[in-house]
Amino acid sequence: MSTRTSATRYARALFEVAQKEADPAAVGENLNAVVAALRESKELTSFLGNRSIPDGIRRNVVLAVAEKLGVAPPVGKLLGLLADRGRFELVPEIATVYGQRLLEHQNIVQADVTTAVPLPADALSRLEAGLRAATGKQITMKVSVDSALLGGVVARVGSTVYDGSIRTQLKKMRDQLVAQG
Repeated sequence: MSTRTSATRYARALFEVAQKEADPAAVGENLNAVVAALRESKELTSFLGNRSIPDGIRRNVVLAVAEKLGVAPPVGKLLGLLADRGRFELVPEIATVYGQRLLEHQNIVQADVTTAVPLPADALSRLEAGLRAATGKQITMKVSVDSALLGGVVARVGSTVYDGSIRTQLKKMRDQLVAQG
């Protein structure tokens, strides 16, 4: 079974439990805090990934870290389970999948927006409103600048691309002229 598949199963189960026993958003924040702690401490990551350490000791360390971070009970239980099964390397992927599921539950989608030049705040607000109207969902935007666009905006929301770049418009015009002969 792939890492992504395993992480998806754990994240789905955690989300279901979080909806019943805790605040799903707080659980997501807890997972992100655990991932940050793992990134900051290579020693902890190495320790948890060491299969020669008995599961019970690994579990006790994980539960101590969870307690220190103040995570919600469902997150602590998941971390203990992952330590017992020697699957702690899944935590970052579980956090990613859980975050996606949480955004979906909250009716929020990520829009990756690329512009030719940095846009002023009012233009970004109008763009966000337009994307919200087009998708019917709340939008969080990740904006980047690519001068190769020449002008305009390209927005990717899920698998849908809204391409209003000058480069694409010029390509379409060229293709039309070539087709006409």
